[in-house]
Amino acid sequence: MRLPLLPTILLFVFASSLYAEPLPGTQPLTAEGDLAAKMVAGIDKYLMRELAGAVEKRQEFWKLDYSRLDAVKTLEPYRERLKKFLGVVDARVPVRELEYVTTPSQPSLVADAASYQVHAVRWPVFPGVDAEGLLLEPKAKPAAYVVALPDADQTPEMLVGLAPGLHPDVQFARRLAENGCRVLIPALIDRKDTWSGNATVNRFTNQPHREFLYRMAFELGRHALGYELQKVLAAVDWFTLDTDHPPIGVVGYGEGGLLASHAGAIDPRIRSAVATGYFGPPEDVWQLPIYRNLWSVLRHFGGGEASLYTPKRALVVEHADWPRLDGPPAPRNGRGGAAPGKLATPTAAVAIAAWDRGRPTGTFAHLGFRSGYGLWLGTEGYMRTLLAPDLDHVDDKTALRPAGEIPKDRRKAFDPIEREKRQFEQLVNFSQRLLRESESRRQEFFWSKLRGLTPPTRLDEYEKSTAPLRDYFWEQVIGKLPAPTEPMNARTRQSYDEPKWKGYEVTLDLYPDVFAYGILLVPKDLKPGEKRPVVVCQHGLEGRPQDVVNPKEKTKYYNSFGAQLADRGYIVYAPQNPYIGHDKFRVLQRKANPLGLSIFSFIVRQHERTLDWLATLPFVDPQRMAFYGLSYGGKTAMRVPAILPRYCLSICSGDFNEWIWKNCTIDWAGSYMFTGEYEMPEFDLGNTFNYAEMAALIAPRPFMVERGHDDGVGLDEWVGYEYAKVRRLYDKLGIGDRTAIEFFNGGHMINGKGTFEFLDKHLKWGPK
Repeated sequence: MRLPLLPTILLFVFASSLYAEPLPGTQPLTAEGDLAAKMVAGIDKYLMRELAGAVEKRQEFWKLDYSRLDAVKTLEPYRERLKKFLGVVDARVPVRELEYVTTPSQPSLVADAASYQVHAVRWPVFPGVDAEGLLLEPKAKPAAYVVALPDADQTPEMLVGLAPGLHPDVQFARRLAENGCRVLIPALIDRKDTWSGNATVNRFTNQPHREFLYRMAFELGRHALGYELQKVLAAVDWFTLDTDHPPIGVVGYGEGGLLASHAGAIDPRIRSAVATGYFGPPEDVWQLPIYRNLWSVLRHFGGGEASLYTPKRALVVEHADWPRLDGPPAPRNGRGGAAPGKLATPTAAVAIAAWDRGRPTGTFAHLGFRSGYGLWLGTEGYMRTLLAPDLDHVDDKTALRPAGEIPKDRRKAFDPIEREKRQFEQLVNFSQRLLRESESRRQEFFWSKLRGLTPPTRLDEYEKSTAPLRDYFWEQVIGKLPAPTEPMNARTRQSYDEPKWKGYEVTLDLYPDVFAYGILLVPKDLKPGEKRPVVVCQHGLEGRPQDVVNPKEKTKYYNSFGAQLADRGYIVYAPQNPYIGHDKFRVLQRKANPLGLSIFSFIVRQHERTLDWLATLPFVDPQRMAFYGLSYGGKTAMRVPAILPRYCLSICSGDFNEWIWKNCTIDWAGSYMFTGEYEMPEFDLGNTFNYAEMAALIAPRPFMVERGHDDGVGLDEWVGYEYAKVRRLYDKLGIGDRTAIEFFNGGHMINGKGTFEFLDKHLKWGPK
């Protein structure tokens, strides 16, 4: 029945005035619209400000005293830090000789020119991993040794003129060979998606090969860029076997330019580096393909890797057209999941401004050391830099030999596809081996440092031993934001009035534009002076607090578990976490990572502020504030209570897993390697904290896992395997009654049986 218009308006006004009442002691909440979307937008504004100021702020990390000669030695820790971010951390196989690649039908001599020959070669990098490419060997004594790096979608043959695709003027490897250089050209991993998947489990993606490698490598503290840098450094290893070698340089275009810049920064054996077609404003890195994403690099470097080119070494950055890339390969035939990302050439003015902001502010020039830095526009000066016997005498007047003819091809119809497949599969297999070894790395990093486990058990000693590991987890893995700068400014409005409880929307300020938001359920039968336990009930991916507290029906997945707990007399708080909005929130991760932050950097601070506020409420017992989350909320249940000890208990539902395996394996169809959750990898997590380690940071507080047999987020066998470590730890600490796992017949959902009993037991509440 349709109500007359005037009574309807009056009814609406009456209802609005009823439900707009704030919680006593707070200000009225008047914000309208989608507060979850506003939360994501506010975090985005914060990150954009931080990105814009990152280059200037990095100076606080550079503590060099340029007045002292021995200050040059203090550059090494900065190089090691950059190598860690790049994933250049594995020992290389010693290079004794290059192997000439030949078969009965394919001789190693690929081509012949007047002043040099071209050979197909490979050289070892790691066990099971080789670099492959071309060697341009001059027929006279070399003037310089150079590693020439093509863009990812160029082949070594293109840089020599043996394959179409490049104008002769930009075949820089050939030009260097014509001017007397020994040139080694590694093949890079391309941007196609041909092999990005696993036929055994019938899962393929449209992720470029570089992204497919990036995802598994990033979680394991490595990087697609780092793997290729190791190939460059292995080439330098070979160059330096000649104890009387001429100057060593690297030069690259596009992806190769990025590699060249960083290779010279981390290896002082490289006298000069030239990077062309890649440099732009570092704060725009989040818009680039995800395989350019580097953890914490802007916080510490921000283009400042040029500061590592000392002494008497040169970095030349040439502004040129970038490789054009509009995005990953198009989704098709079940192939999807690739992260967005483009390459587009910045204007010369923008590039120069970015270079001027990022170049080093100090030098050792007054001590007699000369370092070359420059951004050149479309000249051949970089070749003079690579060829110059003395950097003090590089000038545009240095004569260069004119371009010669394309070398005569002796190896007809060479197909680089098989070489590309070998290179890709070797690095996939290497990463999968790292995955298998990661448990041993975590044993060394984490478990070997725990104390208080041997009889007589001492919980105080145990907690003391986990404190520095907790700090590392927050600061180095999650990323620690500074303390909130804004007053809490609690604002509320009543939004529910149920028989047993009232519900209030809540917002709390943290930073300019950044706030926490959630819904508080307050039982109506509270007695004066009574303090009750709180259960913080966390939604999952793309969820909202309303999904958790819906009083009218048992919501899908969540079964309205927050409302159920409020009906049992608990105080309930359902936070809004910012993992909502699809790419809008995933891009937050892209913007946060270069700053040494993640989306959980914000979630931790939001929960910390929420706990601060809850503890002020007269009816809340601050010693009994528990956490219970499903799915992405279960992911939160592992990370946030591990950092914030004020959560007295944590329950992980629909998420507990052998998490590193789930992120990195290609042998299970449910792996995040095949899905659109490109924000999932967390840098170096595999060598530091799996879910058992996070649970160990929660211990000795109560911890529980809720697991449906049919939940596709994992497999019972792997969940049980990881939980067995947790169970053993609690038993060894003499507190086995504080942990439990409940398996139930069901899928990805809140079961709310054993977990409710667990809450009642440890929070000393519920039906008697």
